[in-house]
Amino acid sequence: MLGPPGAGKGTQAEQIARARGIPKISTGDILREAVHNGTDIGKRASAIMARGELLSDEVMIGIVRERLKQKDVQDGFILDGFPRTVTQAAALDEIVKGRAPLVVVEIAVPDADLVRRLSMRMVCESCGAIADAAAARASAKCRQCGGKLVQRSDDNDTVVLERLKVYHQQTQPLVEYYQMRPTFRSVNGSQAPDRVAADLMAAIESAGGGADAKGARP
Repeated sequence: MLGPPGAGKGTQAEQIARARGIPKISTGDILREAVHNGTDIGKRASAIMARGELLSDEVMIGIVRERLKQKDVQDGFILDGFPRTVTQAAALDEIVKGRAPLVVVEIAVPDADLVRRLSMRMVCESCGAIADAAAARASAKCRQCGGKLVQRSDDNDTVVLERLKVYHQQTQPLVEYYQMRPTFRSVNGSQAPDRVAADLMAAIESAGGGADAKGARP
């Protein structure tokens, strides 16, 4: 599942994963898991992060490859946050070779909408859960753990615009890598969340990722 910061990828991916009974795999989660479990690739990643360096394509690919060998992904999965580069995308093609075709869905949202969303959203100080503007107005506490809702330091307009600039530079080649495939779809992410959810499900079905299809999902 592709989409810029603030597009709602994480929320939509979680809903689809629950509806289909398949795991949602985010790079942040599997990175923490690999480090916690002390795998070889996890140790390498831990050492790199301890030096304050960014993880290379090689390390990220290795972590995802390890995760996609586990039994719970045999009937499908949703990837959120991977791939981020064409090199990673090419590696993912090799990792899922022999399975059902990879369905790739992009949630497209204009930058102006993203700046507005991100400048208004709040996150839980305790668990990190994201609350949209409506939820934050309704309560100053996190719905998941009751923690205090605060604004992230990188959700101000200036930083958001820079994050979006970097995202477009990194992701445009990735979209071009996928967009000619019959299993690529783009969904209007400016709509209400339930409408986006419905369009995502329809896009996945039309791209060949139906509930009865075994293998990789978006």
